[in-house]
Amino acid sequence: MAEQGKKTATYADLEAVPPHLVAEIIDGELMTHPRPSFRHGGTASALNIRLGNAFQFGGAGGPGGWIFVAEPELKLGSQILVPDIAAWRRDRLTTYPKTNYVETVPDWVCEVLSASTERRDRTVKMRIYAEAGVPYLWIIDPRQQILETFELLEGRWTKFGAWNSDDQVRAPPFDAISFSLADLWPLDRPLGFNEDPQALYAGDR
Repeated sequence: MAEQGKKTATYADLEAVPPHLVAEIIDGELMTHPRPSFRHGGTASALNIRLGNAFQFGGAGGPGGWIFVAEPELKLGSQILVPDIAAWRRDRLTTYPKTNYVETVPDWVCEVLSASTERRDRTVKMRIYAEAGVPYLWIIDPRQQILETFELLEGRWTKFGAWNSDDQVRAPPFDAISFSLADLWPLDRPLGFNEDPQALYAGDR
């Protein structure tokens, strides 16, 4: 929470942040972090392509009917968050917002972990997504090569499952298809359970 007596951050404060930083307003405080590393960005891009092809465009046996956006500004009450990817069902998001941010709560969000965001993603941002009523949350760690998926049940996150690079993923709300988790990091070979992932932290920020 913002400290008592401390000025609450405004959208003007967010707009004044230099463009090389990602800015969010969380519990009244302006928070920034660096743009993602190449591995982080590549992971998000690969997932966006894989899911978007099937669930936005109806390719690869997918049903279509969704809209995917990379790094959108979400205005969830007084909070402004920037997930790596968010998606909406087409019947809930029918027009583009007239602002830089969107106030329609997503039907799914995905956070890709990195050194500067992992603690925030797993704590306050998970809480805010739950309070806003986001039904599904995916968290990906490209350094550990792990995907965790969560569903919001009775206002609390319930873990649906976890996958590693050896696995085919089939998870709601996108369980109409399956895909290889290893496809999200094509320049890295799959890690074995007993291997040290530390080399994959190089360049992480």
